[in-house]
Amino acid sequence: MAIEVRIPTILRSYTGGAKVVEGSGDTLSDLLADLDSRHAGLKARLVTDAGALHRFVNVYVNDEDVRFLGALDAKLSDGDSVTILPAVAGGAFGFAAAAAIAQHNAGASVR
Repeated sequence: MAIEVRIPTILRSYTGGAKVVEGSGDTLSDLLADLDSRHAGLKARLVTDAGALHRFVNVYVNDEDVRFLGALDAKLSDGDSVTILPAVAGGAFGFAAAAAIAQHNAGASVR
């Protein structure tokens, strides 16, 4: 099963600069695990330690928001197209800044 995944510029360092990669899986979670096996670290940028999509990451399957399709349990089929987009808020919060704040907050809650 081949699923096309469009990678945003901010995450292309994980894919060797590739704008589009292929993966496989029956669900979005399976697809992300498959991609992470070939592009180490990618999944950690998209999924929290608690196992949910980061709030500032939007993922679409065939132009449908996965939050309405079951999030990480969203079903995938051969030929599907998945688009990963970091949320943009007024230009002040970049993807990396939001990730750093999330990590800092996670560390503070452990104390």
